[in-house]
Amino acid sequence: MPKTVSLAAPRPHRIRSRIGVGLAGGFYPAPHRYQLYLAEGCPRSLRISVTLELLGLHDSVATTLLTLPAETPEAFAALRGAYEATWHHYDGPLTAPALCDRWSGRIVSNHTPDILRDLAGLPVCQSDTRLPRLNPPALTADIDALRELLDRDVTPTAPPLARTAALQSLDRQLASHVYALGDELTAADVDLWVALTQLGPTESLSPYGRLRAYVRRLDAHPAFHGKVR
Repeated sequence: MPKTVSLAAPRPHRIRSRIGVGLAGGFYPAPHRYQLYLAEGCPRSLRISVTLELLGLHDSVATTLLTLPAETPEAFAALRGAYEATWHHYDGPLTAPALCDRWSGRIVSNHTPDILRDLAGLPVCQSDTRLPRLNPPALTADIDALRELLDRDVTPTAPPLARTAALQSLDRQLASHVYALGDELTAADVDLWVALTQLGPTESLSPYGRLRAYVRRLDAHPAFHGKVR
């Protein structure tokens, strides 16, 4: 039987190389060099998909969507080959998201925060002033703190009291901000929008008027529109 995609955390077979980081072992950036394997219905994959659109990378970074093994057998076989090329005698889960180096056939990383940072740090993104600065250095700590809060308390399986407290706090925060952390769209907005959409239809946010309006506003943005079925 084909192995399924692992979406659970923590993940036992973590691969954490980086694009353009380190003098030894780093993968330098080049157009069309990288391939992303994303899993349908996976919040981490959704974060990456939106980020690709925001940064205009959908033409230079290939993506492959994994559904069920019977529906996308070639994609699963290619992902399995990448893991086996990276990890000798690999027998773990076929974890996605996964960033693959098409030149060597190896997995660069299956750690989503690193993948997101590396995509935003690609030279083509840094040099284009029209693109949003998703990870401004001054907001790094705030972005990381919000992501931790969302992953812990703003999920369908989070304790109800913790989820309610987090949503109330986020709703109040939007009283003074257009976006999650200020007046500019950042990676925090990708994280927040994905977390909120995973809770269910927009109507589920009816007690939180600002959050509900925020989700609808981002839904109209081309990078976010139509990403959630």
